[in-house]
Order: sequence, then C-alpha cells, then structure tokens
Amino acid sequence: MTAPAVAAPAPNPAVAGAGRRPRTRRGAELALLIFAMLVVLLYSGAVETGLLEQVTPDFWVPVAALFLIFFGVHVAIRFLAPYADPVLLPTVALINGLGVAFLRRLDLGAVAPEQRADLTVFTGMANRQIQWTAVAAFGAVLLLVIIRDHRSLSKYAYTLGLVGIVLVMIPALLPAQYSVVNGAKLWILVGGFSIQPGEFAKLALLSFFAYYLVRKREVLSLASKRILGVDFPRGRDLGPVLVVWLLSLMVLVFEKDLGTSLMYFGMFVVTLYIATERSSWLIIGLLLFFGGAFLAWSLGATMGGPLTSFAERVDVWLDPFADAEDTGYQLVQSLLGLGTGGLFGAGPGNGIPYLADADRFVVPEVHNDFIFAGMGEEIGLFGLTALLVAYLLIIQRGLRTAVTVRDSFGKLLAGGLAFTLGLQVFVIIGGVSGLIPLTGQTTPFLSAGGSSLMANWLLLALLLRISDAARRPASLGAVGGTIAPPPKLHEAPTEVVR
Repeated sequence: MTAPAVAAPAPNPAVAGAGRRPRTRRGAELALLIFAMLVVLLYSGAVETGLLEQVTPDFWVPVAALFLIFFGVHVAIRFLAPYADPVLLPTVALINGLGVAFLRRLDLGAVAPEQRADLTVFTGMANRQIQWTAVAAFGAVLLLVIIRDHRSLSKYAYTLGLVGIVLVMIPALLPAQYSVVNGAKLWILVGGFSIQPGEFAKLALLSFFAYYLVRKREVLSLASKRILGVDFPRGRDLGPVLVVWLLSLMVLVFEKDLGTSLMYFGMFVVTLYIATERSSWLIIGLLLFFGGAFLAWSLGATMGGPLTSFAERVDVWLDPFADAEDTGYQLVQSLLGLGTGGLFGAGPGNGIPYLADADRFVVPEVHNDFIFAGMGEEIGLFGLTALLVAYLLIIQRGLRTAVTVRDSFGKLLAGGLAFTLGLQVFVIIGGVSGLIPLTGQTTPFLSAGGSSLMANWLLLALLLRISDAARRPASLGAVGGTIAPPPKLHEAPTEVVR
C-alpha cells in the first residue's frame, strides 16, 4: 500500500512576496518626463512659428539640452531615492522648460524681425537659464547624495536656524550699492556676480522651524480660553510667534520687501498649525501680519523713512491708474497684458511683451517678476490655469508626502516646503494680477535668475528625499536596503507580563 499524499501547506502571501521588490514607479516618472518635454517642444515650435512664421532647424536644441539635464536627475533618483514620488520631477521639468521657451521668445522679440532667424540658440536669457538649470539640477542631486535620511537635518537644526538668520540679515547690513536692486535690499552684488541669500535662508529656517515645533508642539497645543468655538493658546506661549513676527517686520523695514517678510512669517505660522492642529494659530498669525502691514503702511505714509517704498506700493495697488505712466506703470501694463490675452491668448510668440523698435519692455521685468503676465498675454486664461494646475500638483504631492511620511519632523518639513512653494506662487501671482500689493518675488522654476531656481531645485530635492522615505515599504531599511525575511516563530522575543 502506498502512503496517502500529504497536502502541501498553502503559501503565505507575506513570505511568498518577501523576496519581491516593490515597484518604484521610476518608469512612470520617465514616461511623464518625456511627455513634459514634448509639450515644451511643441510650445517652442509654436513660439518660432508666431515670431518667424517658420520653424528653424535647431529649435529643438534647447529642449534637448533640458531633457539631458532632467534625464540625468532621473537616473540619479533611480539610485539615490528610488521610491520618491514619480510626479514631482516631471512637473517641475515642465514648468522649468516652459520658462526657458518663453525666455527664448523674449530673446527673439528683442531683435529686429529680419535678424531673428539668424539668432543662435546659444545666446541670450534662454541660454543662461539653461546653464542655471544645469547648476541647480546638479545641486539637487548633490543634496540627495549628502542627505541620505531627511531626519539627519534635525541634528543641525539650531545651526541651520542661525545660518538662515545670517543669510536674511546680510543684505540689510551691506551698503546700498552692494545690496539694492529695484529698491529692495535683498541681494549681494559683487562685480558682475549677484545672489539673493534669502532664497536659501527659507530652506534653512524651515528645517529649524520643523525641529523646534516637534519639540514644543505639546506645549503650544495647550489651550487657555475658548472664544467662539476656537481654543486659543496661553499668553506665555505666544513668544515664538511674536519673535518671528518682529523678525519679519525687520525684513520689511530694513530690506523693503513685503514678499520676503510674508514668506518667513507665513512659513512659521503654517508649520505651527500643522504641528498643533490649532486653527487659533492661523487666526493669530493673520491678525499679527495684517496689523503689522497696516502699521507699516501708516508709518510710511505719514513719517516716511524706510517704509516709504512700501507705502507707495500700497497706494499703487489701491489705484494703479492714478499714475499709469510712472509709479503704476508696471501693474497697469501687467493688467493690460492679462486682459489682452483673454481666454485663449494671442498665441505663443504673438504678444507684445517687448517692442524692438522702441528698445524697451512693454511689461517691465517680464523675464522675471512679471513673466506670468507676459505668458498670460499669449496663452490666455486657459493656459495660465493649466500652469497653475501644474503648481497645484507639486503642492498636492508635497502635502501628500507630509501625510504619509512616518516621522513628525518629516511631516512638518514636507508640509512646510509644500506650503512655502504655494505661498510664493500666490504672492507673485497676486501681485501681478492686482490681488495684493506687488512684492517682487520670482515665479518658482519659471522666472529668469539663478538664486530662485537653485533654491527651488533644492526644495524639490528635499521633497524627493522625504517622499522616498514616505513611499518606501516599512520592510525596507535605508536606501538600497532589501526586504528582511520574516522572523521564525521560535526566534521571536517573548516577555512575561504579570
């Protein structure tokens, strides 16, 4: 007789899948990156068609150079942050690429029509922006190499906080000839080199805010009085908010920049709200900021001094057409450009942000502060809405990372980074559309300039690092780790509880 067959045990799904590496979604990232570059390529061709009524043989060269840069970042992410969010890089690449294409449009529009076809792609603002993009992308990859775990930033939180304060205050202490551009003391100007240290200060200060609020959130969450259904904090706990408020007012007074002041204060208040989940902090923050801004405007209008420029900006915001040829010229031309664009725009290359025969910009600083208005004239409301959706997608993925990451420091840092990007977009677009006073901020990834581009690519690198930690399966260790085999039952630790 033969022995009866013994049924094989059913496979354990956890054990069966233990040796299988989870999907990293890098293939999806590459596909989205190629799609983003195709959109930029089509926009570049449309720009040349609008300006030249033809497409030059080398119109694809800037797009190809950008694709090589972004593809290099993609390859680096495969090794350094394989589980990072696959949507962040392609979306940033799309915005960055459109910015370069529009700067190429400005380069072509700045020369006489008969000379445009001979203008090489390796000259002008577009070429410089591609170079800055390469430097910024390299900096982002270098940051991913150095910071293999975002929690390591918390070890240097106080040092980063001090560095952030120093970077903010350097322009205010320098003479005007070494720090003032367009009335704002935000720069370090040495020879032909210029850098805006405040762009990098926001990253250092955010790291400090996240660490500080993780340590103090239990104290800051305590309620004192309940007013209209809202729990307000104790008076003694208002100290950190008041300190940051005073620092932001100092930036407003000595550096004459509303946008940077709003940025720093808004970063801290929102990070505080994320840490404590107390809406009362938002109410207190808004009251403090609007109260400080009203006080600064009143003092600037009556007493003059350092606040005069801020008071003038508020007056222009209230009635830009009162002096449309002088103080209100920028905002008036911005509003006219947006209005001319209408729903669908004049078409890429068919706007008039620059008058070659008059050798001047119709919209001043259209390559920088007012690039949103210049593009709006040509792509219209629908095109600008699509551009805003791209920004919204980055912010949404950043907030999603903040929700899913496992440690408190990462949650606050990712949430603060996403909000900072959103606040910067709101501040600049609100200024060029007349919603709020002009602030002088640059549009992230879109405007010409090295400091803003590098700082925002570093911001992207931090979001990639945190999202890698958030999406990495718990069974994996550090970067490059493998799935640990399930422990055997007889080896599991035991403890007797009496």
